[in-house]
Amino acid sequence: MTLLLTPPAVPIAFPRLGALLRHAAPRVLEGMILPVAVFYAGLVFFGLYGALAVAVVWVYGGVVWRLVRRRPVPGTMLLAAGTITVRAVLAGVTGSPILFFLQPCLGVFCASMGFLLTATLRRPLVQRVATDLVPIPDHLLEHPRMRRFFVGQSVLWGCAQLVNAALSLWLLFSQTTETYLVVRTSAVAVLLSGTALISVLSFRRCLRALQR
Repeated sequence: MTLLLTPPAVPIAFPRLGALLRHAAPRVLEGMILPVAVFYAGLVFFGLYGALAVAVVWVYGGVVWRLVRRRPVPGTMLLAAGTITVRAVLAGVTGSPILFFLQPCLGVFCASMGFLLTATLRRPLVQRVATDLVPIPDHLLEHPRMRRFFVGQSVLWGCAQLVNAALSLWLLFSQTTETYLVVRTSAVAVLLSGTALISVLSFRRCLRALQR
């Protein structure tokens, strides 16, 4: 006679909020704040073409820095280097910075649609992202409470990124490049930080409920 046993509850070690912030801060600085600051400085001192050149040099400089230190170069960084080169060439040929910033805005819009459209699937996009960060046992992923959590998070992140894309596009087509850079960077940092904090707190509460 075969007995079907329910897998025992396995505690999941979730990092403390302070540790998560220390882990995320350098990536936010490198990925969001410094590129904008470098482009803005180039725009102020050298004009549009100088800013485009500085932005390209910045990205490729990051690749060279990792190679010199014999650290692996992430595929995402190589992709970013190729993408920014194409964007800079298009913006330089047309003389319009809009083409330089349009592709990231459209990418954010596509990400928002990805979160929203996969919300009710068996494995939504937000779940794939979460399980890359925190290992969650399969039996917990199938729990109805956890599935409801990921549906809610899909809607949360989908709406946040939709607001991000809408705000970015409005600023891009209605404001100066300088205003776009400053306002968008500040607003998006606040928006995504708040969304991430809500997600972390909700996840911790969900895990505590499952492990009772």
